Amino acid sequence: MAKASEKAAAKSAKAPADNPDFILHSLQEAHEKNPRYDASEEEMLTFYEQMLLIRRFEEKAGQLYGLGLIGGFCHLYIGQEAVAIGLQSALDNDRDSVITGYRDHGHMLAYGIDPNVIMAELTGRQAGISKGKGGSMHMFSTEHKFYGGHGIVGAQVSLGGGLALAHKYRDDGGLCLAYFGDGAANQGQVYETFNMAALWNLPIVFVVENNQYAMGTSTARSSAETEFHRRGTAFRIPGMDVNGMDVLEVRGAAEIAFKHVREGKGPVLMECNTYRYRGHSMSDPAKYRSREEVQDVREHKDPIEGIKKILMEKGKTEDDLKAIDKSIRSRVAESADFAESSPEPDPSELYTDVLVGEY
Repeated sequence: MAKASEKAAAKSAKAPADNPDFILHSLQEAHEKNPRYDASEEEMLTFYEQMLLIRRFEEKAGQLYGLGLIGGFCHLYIGQEAVAIGLQSALDNDRDSVITGYRDHGHMLAYGIDPNVIMAELTGRQAGISKGKGGSMHMFSTEHKFYGGHGIVGAQVSLGGGLALAHKYRDDGGLCLAYFGDGAANQGQVYETFNMAALWNLPIVFVVENNQYAMGTSTARSSAETEFHRRGTAFRIPGMDVNGMDVLEVRGAAEIAFKHVREGKGPVLMECNTYRYRGHSMSDPAKYRSREEVQDVREHKDPIEGIKKILMEKGKTEDDLKAIDKSIRSRVAESADFAESSPEPDPSELYTDVLVGEY
């Protein structure tokens, strides 16, 4: 007992910077002290436009899926826009890399990638960003350092660890932003990657987009620990609990997390609590939750309405914002027209980007 007491006393006597317990909670404390990014009116207007572009684009994608122009699975990002915009607006696009799961259209739009090539990819056209061969779930752009778009639940986290290792090996100053969902958070490879990232001090921010439902199962029914930002504690990875329905709070948290990683202090685990308005995929009627639940979030927590309210308080009129919406709707319609008029891939594309070996 004496030795245990001495050990505890020695631990508490450490300077804050050397105390693992302090380090684990310091980022959350910093976030709580100044939770929201102090954005200029111009920046907030940009956030509003970008989130609205994702919303209108995804609504159009849902329509095209219903018309049979998008095949396979299609997972919409409606409701979660503040996460991608808040985080990716803080990235250094010349250095940093991004990887995510199959709900990926919003992330590509947040990266500033042309809606035309994204919609063309969704509809399986040659002009698509992956030449129509990736579709909704497997978009990819090495040019933008966007590495997918992955259909295997949780697999992107391990690959994100590899991207972070590459950043460290090249000493290029970049970090990897690895998104995954609350369902993927229960995959074993996620924790293997946590361990390696902490052990090797990798420049990576793990982002749990907690939209409250792993497919059709609520987090309360599928996870013993529903505060996902605490799951890195065993690996001494500091966690952050973030309101993912507030783009300014997400951006504020990103500033703190990215600074920590860029200073060589190792990985961060960020939980962005958000909500998807649609089903898990287009084939999911989402009967596991009530209409009242969804409507309550739409009325009181919608990320686009939240930033719209702030802009109107700063002097923007309803007409100003309607004009932006009209322009974005037109841009999305243009992307749909572009996709529908683009040719399908030539049959020869079946033999490109395929590894062939002799046995």
